[in-house]
Amino acid sequence: MKKLPNMLNADLQGKICLIRFDHNVVKKGLVKDSMRIDATIPTLLHIYKQGGFPVLMTHVGRPYDKKTGEITISEADSVQAIVEYLQIKLQLKGLIPDINAEDKNGIVNLNPLKSAINKLTKGKVDFVYLPNTRWFRGEEAKDDSADVFAKKLAHFADVYINDAFGSWQAHATTFSIVKYLPSYAGLLMQKEVDNLLQVFQPKRPLVGIVAGSKFDTKIGPLSSLIKIADHLVLGGVIYNAYLCYKYGIQIEGVGAEDIAAAEKFILDSKEHAAKIVEMPFIVENKGIENRNDKSWCIHNVKKLKKGTKLGFVLDVAPQNFELKEIAQIFSEAGSFFVNAVMGYTALFPEGSMAMYRLIDSCTHAIKLFGGGDTIQDFKEYLPGVFAKAQNDPKYYFFTGGGAILDAIQQGSAYGMKPVQALIEKKK
Repeated sequence: MKKLPNMLNADLQGKICLIRFDHNVVKKGLVKDSMRIDATIPTLLHIYKQGGFPVLMTHVGRPYDKKTGEITISEADSVQAIVEYLQIKLQLKGLIPDINAEDKNGIVNLNPLKSAINKLTKGKVDFVYLPNTRWFRGEEAKDDSADVFAKKLAHFADVYINDAFGSWQAHATTFSIVKYLPSYAGLLMQKEVDNLLQVFQPKRPLVGIVAGSKFDTKIGPLSSLIKIADHLVLGGVIYNAYLCYKYGIQIEGVGAEDIAAAEKFILDSKEHAAKIVEMPFIVENKGIENRNDKSWCIHNVKKLKKGTKLGFVLDVAPQNFELKEIAQIFSEAGSFFVNAVMGYTALFPEGSMAMYRLIDSCTHAIKLFGGGDTIQDFKEYLPGVFAKAQNDPKYYFFTGGGAILDAIQQGSAYGMKPVQALIEKKK
């Protein structure tokens, strides 16, 4: 059995500990939701307990322009708000090294990090937080510059700890860095992978629930998940594309590429297609800007004629979850894996909320939730249920939805490249 090298087994006394977190929670210079930060605090506290010196890092946003190759450095993508949050939360003093880019290709000179770490080891500050990792040249590179950046960074540390479960892509600070330092999984990383095993070794029946705005980006994970799950529920544009293909209807906003992807998914998964749980009642709305009594209506998709043209379908209706056959599937479930809202919740949250309530009523089942939008909407629209769920051992909320889908596509809880790098390093 594969096993991650755990930071609990590392000697951190007097060591400069370079920790990669997934604190990508800043929007327009403010912390939008602190859940991902809070989840990593046990790792940070353990480093202090063991006498280590923490140097933190995360990515924020997408400052790299793939078309021009330029990196935009702005306050909107700064880690300043994260540092301020940690300072208040933990009553500690943080420092962001004064590192600047010489041009639009990103930061190259890491020398200012030396003086920052010197202040850390002398007790003048409690932690150092690197600027946004995506401001550095090489972080997202596919060439040798990724190794160049990783090697430079490793020069300033003694130990590397990856606690960024949600940062599943093989970038310099999640993947390449492992080559140059003793490397370990953080406490959150270990916890997330352990819970992810419950998707691959579930208490059955397993009900998988996945949605998205583009079918082609989810076809890989869906093709793997439908083999693992006993039942599969689709939502959002993914479900709309499925309906267009199966029933020969047209839905505003669903393009030919999405329908072709849905067709490919169904044909490739023909032996498992019966696992798809259809929601017959769908909500059509005129446009995606407003909702009023005259703008929307409910259709039974099974009664629509082939060739029917609909406006935007923005939700599945709540009454789907009152249907005997659907309620039975949910009530008999041993596990749920949820990476979905059922529609455009800004206008129509009712379908998603009805589904979450039904899942919550299945008190015997394991409930695994992943994805920022999924958890955020659960928290916003059902705050009482969410608060209770956070203290329920049958629930687990992952900090990264994309990471879970990548692992499912790879076919293993250990399938993500940064996790593989840690395991190979241990060998």
